[in-house]
Amino acid sequence: MDYADTPEVTQLRDLLRRFVDREMPREAAARWDSENEFPREVFRKLASLGVMGLTVPEEYGGAGRDIVSTMIVIEELSRRSLAVSVPYIMSACYAGMNLVEYGSERQKRDLLPRVAQGELLFAYGLTEPDVGADLASVKTRAQRVGDKVVINGAKRFCSGAEICDYIFTLVRSGEEGDRYRNLSVVLVAPDTPGVSITRINSMGMKGATTTDVSFDNVEVPASQIFGGDEGWHRGWNMLIGSGLDVEKLEVAAVATGVASAALEDAWAYAQERQQFGKPVSEFQSIRHKLADMKTQLHAAKLMLYHSARLANAHQRCAVETSMTKLFAAEAAKAIALECQTIHGAYGYVKEVAVERYVRDALLIPIMGGSSAIQRNNIYKWTEAGM
Repeated sequence: MDYADTPEVTQLRDLLRRFVDREMPREAAARWDSENEFPREVFRKLASLGVMGLTVPEEYGGAGRDIVSTMIVIEELSRRSLAVSVPYIMSACYAGMNLVEYGSERQKRDLLPRVAQGELLFAYGLTEPDVGADLASVKTRAQRVGDKVVINGAKRFCSGAEICDYIFTLVRSGEEGDRYRNLSVVLVAPDTPGVSITRINSMGMKGATTTDVSFDNVEVPASQIFGGDEGWHRGWNMLIGSGLDVEKLEVAAVATGVASAALEDAWAYAQERQQFGKPVSEFQSIRHKLADMKTQLHAAKLMLYHSARLANAHQRCAVETSMTKLFAAEAAKAIALECQTIHGAYGYVKEVAVERYVRDALLIPIMGGSSAIQRNNIYKWTEAGM
């Protein structure tokens, strides 16, 4: 199978790299990380390139579904800063893809044009203080009262809640006994009365700040039930749909972006750093490290774009996307740590970008379904013939 970039893909990569060099210089990326800042003006300029619409059908103002191109955008932005690539995911993927797949016609009509313009971000309100991978056990409750929904509960590790337009909130909407038929998703604006947001001081992924969110008798219109009235009690189906496969690829694209940046910096440093009268790249041990990392990264990218093509064609790919997420995430962590080793003491200094790559890379095997969960899924879905 041929994985060579098409002229269109090459053009898209070139466009994004010029944008990153112009609007996301290294100094700015370091500042966003240090200050935990979302560069909203840069995000607006990114939207002007038209890349927000890569998950939005043309009838709603987008460019049409293109999962491969979406992954390219995530990868290229992640090479410089997660403060921009994660909000891009929050818009094009969390908002765009979920709306296309499960939004009501009214929600699509009202919200998808805003996604295409870069004016709408969703934050995932899924995990809870006592609920991680077992999302069917969420305790946040929602009750329908007339034409409103009343929500009580709490979410943890809700990244981007401070900057989003809606929290994509998974709630228990029925009796606890029927785990998979009593869940719903409700869109909750973060400024709704009764919503409280508290920052979690995490190691990395700055910009789309990780938060705790609590809901105290939060009332929203019933029109904000995701999928409309037909979406009530269908939250589990929304979670396990094809969007879950693409979410794993989003994380894999972040992984390849971070790993690419780390390897490029380590490669350049090895050429420049002199020890014992010659560049450290002259030492075989360093050359072997660089060669192994380049091989790992190449394999991760092949897996990513193979799986992205399957997902784009709506082919069954649960196993492939789990393998991709697992391999790319673990490769990114290993590459970032090895690149830090090549930098020596400088790799431990805040002013050197590899320190940030390490902090970001350590999160990647955890987010979007941990490596242990992916291994379980690979075995389970292979056994089930998926």
